[in-house]
Amino acid sequence: MPHLEGIPSSPGVYFFKDKEGKIIYVGKASSLRSRVRSYFQKETSLDSKSRVLVKKVADLDYIVTDSEVEALVLESNFIKEYQPRYNVLLKDDKQYPFIKITIEESFPRIFLERKFVQDGSRYFGPYTNVGAVRDTLDLLRKIFPLRFCRQDLRPGKATGRRPCLNYQLGRCLAPCQGAVKTEEYQQVVEKVILFLEGKQDLLLPEFKKKMQQAAAELKFEEASLWRDRCQSIETVLQKQKIVSVDLNDQDVLALVCDDAEKKKALVQVFFIRSGKLVGKEQFSLKNTVNRENDEILKSFMQQFYSRAFYIPREIILSTEPEDKELLEEWLKKLKGKRVFLRIPRRGAKRELVKMAIKNAHFFLAQKEVFNSRQETLNRQGLEELALLLNLDELPHRIEGYDVSTIQGENTVASRVVFIAGKPAKEEYRRYKIQTVTGIDDYAAMREVLKRRFYSPREGEKLFLPNLILIDGGQGHLTAARQAFKEIGIDLPFISLAKKEEIIFRGGGGEPLNLPAVSPALRLLQQVRDEAHRFALSYNRILRKKSIRQGILDDIPGIGHARKKVLLQHFESLEKIKAASLQELLLVKGINKAIAEKIKEHLT
Repeated sequence: MPHLEGIPSSPGVYFFKDKEGKIIYVGKASSLRSRVRSYFQKETSLDSKSRVLVKKVADLDYIVTDSEVEALVLESNFIKEYQPRYNVLLKDDKQYPFIKITIEESFPRIFLERKFVQDGSRYFGPYTNVGAVRDTLDLLRKIFPLRFCRQDLRPGKATGRRPCLNYQLGRCLAPCQGAVKTEEYQQVVEKVILFLEGKQDLLLPEFKKKMQQAAAELKFEEASLWRDRCQSIETVLQKQKIVSVDLNDQDVLALVCDDAEKKKALVQVFFIRSGKLVGKEQFSLKNTVNRENDEILKSFMQQFYSRAFYIPREIILSTEPEDKELLEEWLKKLKGKRVFLRIPRRGAKRELVKMAIKNAHFFLAQKEVFNSRQETLNRQGLEELALLLNLDELPHRIEGYDVSTIQGENTVASRVVFIAGKPAKEEYRRYKIQTVTGIDDYAAMREVLKRRFYSPREGEKLFLPNLILIDGGQGHLTAARQAFKEIGIDLPFISLAKKEEIIFRGGGGEPLNLPAVSPALRLLQQVRDEAHRFALSYNRILRKKSIRQGILDDIPGIGHARKKVLLQHFESLEKIKAASLQELLLVKGINKAIAEKIKEHLT
């Protein structure tokens, strides 16, 4: 049990850690002493969730705050940062996409972004459907002539290029050519923000007026552009449903669980703007087993509204969250105005909650059907593989390997793991190839297999797979066979060639050419494609890093040694750019003349 003496009775945030020092739970309290001590009373006084948690606690830490609201803010931030195992969390929280507008730039850009950063930009989301986000961006390109390129348009950074095709199509105002003033461009940005806030109806009269004006002046091509934009907005408006007669901005949050144990929990969110339902999202949660509804809903609200682009004046809830008054105070600080949390029992608002609950149950049921069908296909695929490859048992654990390189540079490899036909992403690994120069995929494959099975990384448990899948053809299979022979292990392995989709067997025999509908082939394709994606993403990361760091090579007086020292000191090129002259002078080997050259070159 951790040491409990000396804990103050002040409000604050507490951290429970396991024996390895990893934070496994973050909580807030009005009195740290009372709250922390409550966990370490008689076991019979604790609920099942707390009993499991306490058994894992080896150490604790805490931060004292001035108020409980401040503790709530810190708790939200730390949960988002550490993703503790025993806190209620959004599933795949880091993957939810946003639409980002770089409003801090003179000529803002708009694009999909997966990370929410306090960088002065305007974010819309998070959204659960990346396809819908891309469709929205495509629609915005048709309606608003904003730039979607990544050109640096700061003063003195002109590229000298001709305007791109988007300018000719009327889909960009060509700020790169100075064809539009900053003020005029910013007006378009404001209209995009109105659109994303669900206030499209405010734009339609202005667009129709411009269409009529262009037609009256016999500018028929321009009039047709405005006509198309009006039609796009009208299409969006037709999909919106009037659900509230008071025409206010509201969010409706409905929590539903699959059973009494709450193994699956989901929050349905309706976004109502000016009385119209302009959007809806479903968010799955994890670590909800045997939790109370009020705790689950409070945890969701903390994570969702801590980076929501807009907080309405009224939030309608299906159940009262834990610390309701405290949440209202926290939301007020975020919004700058008072926010009301309502739990209606009757009337129109209760009907909205019922509609959200109905949608949530429907989504959960659909998800259950999909998961059940997927499990059946996975089982069929595993059984078919065992039969075709003469395996002694079902290939419960399949490991997939791929090599990625661009012209022999930044050669990397990946390992993905599928257990019972499902990705086990916590067991994925990336390898930076160390012994191969130039283009030699076969040698790279031999290296990664030797590193995996002969000298695994420190602390990694050597779980042996039931089947190994190599991304490639006969040559990659031969390389794998040589590696296994040198290591001295005997495991079933195959390779799957792209395009032809032919399976080559490590134990010999004729290649397998399965029909496209084969569950076994579909499963192998999933593993192969995931290994390819994971390797390619690592290769891109290293290439971007090389390109960014290569900028330092262009600075007079910066050789390999100074470049290495700078990167070790600041950790990234972005931090070097942000460093002041005085901070640069603190780096060993950097004098004033060199520091001034760095600042001049990077800014």
